[in-house]
Amino acid sequence: MELSGLAGYAIFFFTVAGIYAVLALGLNVQWGYTGQINIGVAAFFAVGAYTSAILTTAPSPGHVGGFELPFVAGLIGAMICAGILAFFVGLVTLKLRGDYLAIASIGIAEIVRLFLKNEEWLTNGVRGIPAIPKPLSGLVVGGDPLLFLCVILFFVVLTYLVLERLFCSPWVRVLRAIRANEDAVLAAGKHVLWFRVEAFVFGSMIMGLGGALYAHFTMFISPEAFDPMFGTFLVWVMLIAGGSGNNKGALLGAVIIWGVWSGTEIFTSQLPDALVTRASALRIFLIGLLLEVILILRPQGLLPERPPKLSGSE
Repeated sequence: MELSGLAGYAIFFFTVAGIYAVLALGLNVQWGYTGQINIGVAAFFAVGAYTSAILTTAPSPGHVGGFELPFVAGLIGAMICAGILAFFVGLVTLKLRGDYLAIASIGIAEIVRLFLKNEEWLTNGVRGIPAIPKPLSGLVVGGDPLLFLCVILFFVVLTYLVLERLFCSPWVRVLRAIRANEDAVLAAGKHVLWFRVEAFVFGSMIMGLGGALYAHFTMFISPEAFDPMFGTFLVWVMLIAGGSGNNKGALLGAVIIWGVWSGTEIFTSQLPDALVTRASALRIFLIGLLLEVILILRPQGLLPERPPKLSGSE
């Protein structure tokens, strides 16, 4: 089964958009539900990717690993490692508020990036980890991209359904109350710090899942793949544009913003050679401009947050 050029691009587009959708859903737990400013998304994205790569690749003299575990084991390991990192980070940083938390999370992301770059015994350094297996590969001749898109969509839908189920739960109602008025939640006898740590860990585990899916999609990862521009900035733009606090908004924002980012790449590739070196800055400008327009016309995003439905059994 051979895919045409347009069909192949569509599959590539929705595969990457799906990975970003998982990242945006994870950020929505932290920012949309709880109001935590995590500017270190790339750190948990990278930890998930490297963990799954190390667990599932064949033996290599360049780095620790070679366990050749199944794809699902890599995903579970990625979520666990991202969650462990988030737990210890959360205990230290989540007492901070606003700008201070943002600055701390940026620093942690940079520490993780430099660790992955310099600890060659573990990650193979700047040479990266190649030959990461792709699930369902070879089942259909020429159909690997489509099969992996189905895998991505499965995890996007699964993550979305889990978060939608949790949205009406007492746990998320406490998180939203913390975001709105933390002092009132403290007065009600809730352990605010513990709830904030739980939200941070859970959101980071979802980001780790996104990183693992990315690693198996590209089949090669290196520290440069987790640049803050791609691993943090775009995810934030997707969530804010789509509508923070709304899981459907996170999905919509991922598709629209990735579409704009991909479209601007096609546009900038047609520029004269003298302007090609400025293409990256132009793309960032266009993304920022789009975000400003959305914030002016739709301050709460394209799909604003909705109040949860209260079940009669609670």
